[in-house]
Order: sequence, then C-alpha cells, then structure tokens
Amino acid sequence: MTSIYDFSATTLDGTETSLKQFQGKVLLIVNTASNCGFTPQYRGLEELHQAFAARGFSVLGFPCNQFGHQEPGDASQIAQFCSRNYGVSFPMFQKIEVNGDDAHPLYRFLRSEKPGLLGSAIKWNFTKFLVDRSGRVVKRYAPTTTPDSLKKDIEALL
Repeated sequence: MTSIYDFSATTLDGTETSLKQFQGKVLLIVNTASNCGFTPQYRGLEELHQAFAARGFSVLGFPCNQFGHQEPGDASQIAQFCSRNYGVSFPMFQKIEVNGDDAHPLYRFLRSEKPGLLGSAIKWNFTKFLVDRSGRVVKRYAPTTTPDSLKKDIEALL
C-alpha cells in the first residue's frame, strides 16, 4: 500500500527530501502561494507549527503557481518572502504543480486519497491535507478553512 512516506520532494534550498523523515508525525500538507488572498494563512500555519511541533507535528508547504499565477517567484524569492513576512520555520518545498499531467506524485496521491466535494482536483491555493502518524490522509480542508480552526483535529491525532 502506498503512503506519503513513499514520496520525496525538493526543499527550497535544493535538498531532495524523502517524506520518510516525517514518519511518526502528524502532518498538515498545504499548497501555498505568496500573492493570494489566503497568503496571510502563513501566519496561522506557522502558529500551528510552533504550538504542536514538540508533540510531533509539522506543516509542509508546497508553493504552486497554477492558480492565478500567484506564486511567480523562484525558490530563493519564496524562501525570503516566507521568512521576512511570516517567520516561516516549517519545511517549504520547491514550487510544484498540484493538478494536471505534471502534478507532483505526492499531490496525485493526496487527491486520490481525499477527493474534494467537487472531484479530486485542487481548487485553489491553501488547500490542506491532514495526515496521521501512520501516513494515512485523514482529512482534506478547503482553502477557506483557517489554520486556527484545525487545532481540534490536529490535537485529536497527537
């Protein structure tokens, strides 16, 4: 059976990273963008990461430029933006596609595990997937779902 631990992705600094390194953690996987109306959610995502990291939780950010070209920057620009504006300390990966023929394999898997209400495609930036400690995708959240509203679901898995 496939799990998120079967995938890898490249971090913003260019390091190829196996998601196996997150085995045993509760994860919130989010497709992000720097110029989106939901971009201020970075603040809430960082707050979740800080609040629960010591208990085995991590946010994983995957920048994507597929929605309104709202992530035009390169890896260095994205890293600077996230650090300068939101103090992001959770792992951020290089820009990927989340839909279509060139979708990252991780996102193909996430979408197949938890399709949305209107099909499996990601509808916009800041769609979120909650993953339990065994690597099972347990819930998908719409972009409008605020990070703060996820606390109970995260705590239930910790």
